[in-house]
Amino acid sequence: MKKLKILGLLFAILTIGCKAQTTEKEAITEAITAFSKAGDSNDANTLDTLLDTNYRVVMNRLFGSKTVSVVTKAEYLKKIKTKEWGGDSRELTIENIVINGTVSSAKVTFKGKKATIVSILILVKNEKGIWKLVNDTPIFK
Repeated sequence: MKKLKILGLLFAILTIGCKAQTTEKEAITEAITAFSKAGDSNDANTLDTLLDTNYRVVMNRLFGSKTVSVVTKAEYLKKIKTKEWGGDSRELTIENIVINGTVSSAKVTFKGKKATIVSILILVKNEKGIWKLVNDTPIFK
């Protein structure tokens, strides 16, 4: 009987842990989906709310470059507002989400008419429990 109670308790703890993980993955998925839609529609105001203050796009050797280029949040939002970036109807595929406490990463593919981009996104959970994007490291296919 005692073993049964212990097994029941362990099962309950594991179930609660899995449920919490699922809820976090859903919240992260929602944040990434909103980010994708806002970029597709050049909605800089919505993007501003989805991105952490420290948001950066880190591009390693893109477009024939031999260096790493970093685009700040302000520069990124300006490129969205001027429609230099964004404005494509893309299909979003989230391939993998890894949660490490209040930090998570996701490998995503944005497949659009203009380009296919595979990115590693880093998100941070703020003090209000909201997941925000803090880093995007894209590769163009």
